Amino acid sequence: MKILGLFRHAKSEWDAGVSRDFDRGLNERGRTGAKLLGDHIRGHGIKWDRIVASPAVRVTETLDIAVPEIETVYDDKLYLASPETILEVAAAHSDDDPAAIMMSGHNPGLQEVLLDLVAPARENDLFREAAVKFPTAAFAVLECKIDRWADLKVRCAELVHFARPRDLDPELGPDY
Repeated sequence: MKILGLFRHAKSEWDAGVSRDFDRGLNERGRTGAKLLGDHIRGHGIKWDRIVASPAVRVTETLDIAVPEIETVYDDKLYLASPETILEVAAAHSDDDPAAIMMSGHNPGLQEVLLDLVAPARENDLFREAAVKFPTAAFAVLECKIDRWADLKVRCAELVHFARPRDLDPELGPDY
């Protein structure tokens, strides 16, 4: 079995005066959410072997705040990636076959990966919550019924954990 984490970047700044979407950083609420989720990820108990992430500024800032201690590999293919690309990039980490990889990037790709990986027979309340909305700074953990990352394919997983900033701090409100 392999553990796949999905961690969406935190809330980004829309009015920062940057010319490219790629260069948008986090806003204050995003920095708060990233810190909150980082504490949660560290306390959750999984030893992440590495993070594979989009190099977009909002993703790098999220990871720098949330989990700076975890080795991160940035991959240009993950910027606004399709679910197929996200799965291909994860599957490519079969060289040393780590036990637990976290993918960090953007929606709709991350949410669609979650929807694709969970078999209908394994849908649960967590899955139903994540299917409705995978908001900024959402964090999901899937247990993949595979022996090697090269075997990662649709319907091979079960969602075993799902957390959003608002789950950890109700003061953040329902829109986070």
